[in-house]
Amino acid sequence: MVDINDFFSFKNTVNNISDNDKKGTENYLEPIKAFARATYKSIYVIDYQSKGFEYVSDNPLFLCGHTAQEVKEMGYAFYFKYVVPEDLDLLIKINNIGFDFYEQIPIENRKRYTISYDFHLKTQEGKSILINQKLTPMFLTKDGKIWKAICIISLSSEESSGNIKIYEAGSNEIHRYDLKGNFWKTTQKIKLTDREKEIVQFSIRGYTINDIAEAIFVSPDTVKFHRKKLFEKLEVVNITEAISHATNNRLL
Repeated sequence: MVDINDFFSFKNTVNNISDNDKKGTENYLEPIKAFARATYKSIYVIDYQSKGFEYVSDNPLFLCGHTAQEVKEMGYAFYFKYVVPEDLDLLIKINNIGFDFYEQIPIENRKRYTISYDFHLKTQEGKSILINQKLTPMFLTKDGKIWKAICIISLSSEESSGNIKIYEAGSNEIHRYDLKGNFWKTTQKIKLTDREKEIVQFSIRGYTINDIAEAIFVSPDTVKFHRKKLFEKLEVVNITEAISHATNNRLL
């Protein structure tokens, strides 16, 4: 039977934190709170020593009808209440394979990596929403264990849960986990052309096809051509999905 401790790998056991390490975290939540006020995404901070949430933003996407303080107090019990059962097992698996991967990274590079994955939350009304979660280490112990990590949650642009990816800041490689074969495979990030980036950026601003054509001095048919190529490259069916995919995967 799954319990809360399954979310905390023995490979990342955090016991004693030095006074010097604690001093390095003074007031660190203030810029996170400021960022939370400026974004629609939900943000929370995991403390792997206390095995709970140190901070939960007021953004409602992740809260399932609760206040941020209530979710913070619930900690990982929140997952047991609101994650669909099959995805709860998935989260445990992601926890295990993520730390296995992390163990192979040189300590000095570990804060440069982010893991991204999708899972379903069920709301208090019984509706299921697919969300994307990105987890990035913020503070490590002297032996390289994750002490605190920030999680950023947004609506997923995918159709199903999973979609496990690890990427390093500044690298063009993406490590994707094959859930059927139980192995990691490394691929290159999708690269958008300058024209494709323009189309996404103008679309984010609400421009229509005709508006974009006028702004970049091409015909509407040319814009349609580039949009079609963009959709094929990102494996999406409309511009809304293209915007979500491009922003979530840092392609712009």
